[in-house]
Order: sequence, then C-alpha cells, then structure tokens
Amino acid sequence: MLSFKIIKLDIFQSYFFGEVEFRSDIFKVNIQNQRRGKVLKLPFEIKSKNEKVIVRMTGPDDLFVEDYLPYRGESEWLEIDSDEITYFLADHQDQFDTIEIMLE
Repeated sequence: MLSFKIIKLDIFQSYFFGEVEFRSDIFKVNIQNQRRGKVLKLPFEIKSKNEKVIVRMTGPDDLFVEDYLPYRGESEWLEIDSDEITYFLADHQDQFDTIEIMLE
C-alpha cells in the first residue's frame, strides 16, 4: 500500500488541488470528476499485477471514500479522476488526512 499524507487540499470550481507528502517528498495532487473517465496517475512508476487499483481517502472517526480506478501511468502530479471521490470530498472537505493506493 502507498500512503500519501494530505498537507493541503483546496476546492476550486469543479476540482480539488493541493499537496501531499510521500516518504518525505512533496507532490501536487489534483482530484476531479471523470470528464476523461476514471483515472489514477502517480508521480512515479509502480508495478501492479492489475490494471485497476483501489484508491481510498481516509480521515478521523472511520471516515473514508474509495473507488476502483485504472492506473494510467506516471504524471508530474498525483491525479485522481473519480466522481465518487470528488463528490464525497466536496461534502466532507477538510475531513481527510490520507490518500491510500492499494496495490496487489
């Protein structure tokens, strides 16, 4: 499992943008709806047995939202395109502290 600590996550008109920390490295994060379909891109290459991975955002008091997203390779940022995550995040802004990527 890859675990990204959310440093900040700001809402804009139809997306979220901020910063996450992974193993002392800081990366930009962009979370938006599925205009181009469900997508997960990471700021580094990973090896996964499956094309799709579970992306979960967690917070205190067992708060979480997750989606099963296709991994689409490397990007400059952590990119998550998911209606489920985006809309839940809009209703629970500032309540999440971690983004987890479950690999097999």
